[in-house]
Amino acid sequence: MFATLSDRLTATFKNLRGKGRLSEADIDATAREIRIALLEADVALPVVKDFVAAVKERARSEEVSGALNPAQQVVKIVNDELVAILGGETRRLRYAKSGPTVIMLAGLQGAGKTTLAAKLALWLKEQGKTPLLVACDLQRPNAVQQLQVNGEKVGVPVFAPEPGNGTGDPVSVAKASIEEAKRRLHDVVIVDTAGRLGVDAEMMAQAAGIRDAVQPDEVLFVVDAMIGQDALITAQAFLDGVGYDGVVLTKLDGDARGGAALSIRHVTGRPVMFASSGEKMTDFDVFHPDRMASRILDMGDVLTLIEQAEKAFDQEEAMRAAEKLTGGDFTLDDFLSQMQQLKKLGSMQKILGMLPGMGQIREQLENFDEREIDRVEAIIRSMTPAERDNPKIIDGSRRARIAKGSGRTVSDVNGLVDRFFEARKMMMQMARGGGMPGMPGMPGMPGMGGPGGGKRVSAKQKAKQTKGKGARKSGNPAKAAQDAAAAQAKAAESKPNPFGIGQDIDYEAAAENLQLPKDFSKFLK
Repeated sequence: MFATLSDRLTATFKNLRGKGRLSEADIDATAREIRIALLEADVALPVVKDFVAAVKERARSEEVSGALNPAQQVVKIVNDELVAILGGETRRLRYAKSGPTVIMLAGLQGAGKTTLAAKLALWLKEQGKTPLLVACDLQRPNAVQQLQVNGEKVGVPVFAPEPGNGTGDPVSVAKASIEEAKRRLHDVVIVDTAGRLGVDAEMMAQAAGIRDAVQPDEVLFVVDAMIGQDALITAQAFLDGVGYDGVVLTKLDGDARGGAALSIRHVTGRPVMFASSGEKMTDFDVFHPDRMASRILDMGDVLTLIEQAEKAFDQEEAMRAAEKLTGGDFTLDDFLSQMQQLKKLGSMQKILGMLPGMGQIREQLENFDEREIDRVEAIIRSMTPAERDNPKIIDGSRRARIAKGSGRTVSDVNGLVDRFFEARKMMMQMARGGGMPGMPGMPGMPGMGGPGGGKRVSAKQKAKQTKGKGARKSGNPAKAAQDAAAAQAKAAESKPNPFGIGQDIDYEAAAENLQLPKDFSKFLK
């Protein structure tokens, strides 16, 4: 959603790199680019004015002029101001001290309230709560049935005494739901209310009636993040007519410009509490302003990635895999198990998109084929247990059989087996505290092109490299022998001799001084 804004801001900061000091013209040019980027992202004009003014004021202060890297300081300022307009701190749900906590959802029709009610119920269930869904949208056709289906999906009961489709009193249903929750010992009640295609007096009166009947602990305004500036008008109208405590943004995975998400907190003064970013029931989480700002500035969202991984990955399984890697026993079965756990995290595009700097390869990410993991799984499952346990036995005929069984080509099987061996070698080296092979320019790591690393050099290449180096040898055999003896003596003098090599040595004392076992003295000798 914020791709355009992210690209514009990244390009703006690139222009500041390498500048030891920012002039007034640099600050004005940067502020102008930020203003254009925000306006193009459909951010409300009052928000843009306040944001740019705050950035310019801080950019002219001592915190930038005295910084070692002014460009990075400007990025930090923009990040801080983005966090501020998104709400500053993460706002958590308030729970009732006694009785069930009542959460009421309000918003326009089509914003995604009914689906979001089920997502919120699943999230609360994962937090150890026992929620109850209440169907108070009795106007929209099949709204009650939709909530019942979604409730069944997430394993949360639905209170729906009325069939809906234009019949029944939503205020009476809301009142009865509180008694039902107390009777069945539910500690959270989520009330799904009706929406309309526009803001009207009848809708506001109904929403206000439900609010007065159940006295909710939290009223959440559900807004579609894709509708742009109109979201602000609706948000203000609901604030005046019904009132609410927090905002929930839906459809954050859309391709709209997303200005409403940046503007709504500043305009209404109410924090964004939750965000829905997909069609799955699990695509829902608490809204963190600092993490969203980090994503917009292409600095990734590693904390969310870690949280998702902790939920999806089996810790004991991960520990076993790590032990196998260290011992060199990592097989294709273990590799398949890791791939299946990775699938639990969701879309690979989303996962990779949370890593810093991924905005620079957005095009490649968008073209990533999610079915690639399924293809790898098909190839591995077409192998026998012995082949998975020891891929070295997979010869040409076996590869042809595996290719036929998985519906892939022999080259695909070859590629997978080769990549597995390379990945296993690299992971073993990392697990044992070594460097990562195959990456150029890293010093002191085998196979990495830096000092102490680089490509492997054959004996012939070494001979070629050393050929012609050093002092010329004399053609006279006597003279050559004399020169060789002198060179050896010189080398012996220049070499450090900590153990006194060539002298009478007490090897046991040497072993003791080095804090080694006494038996080690034999090795020293």
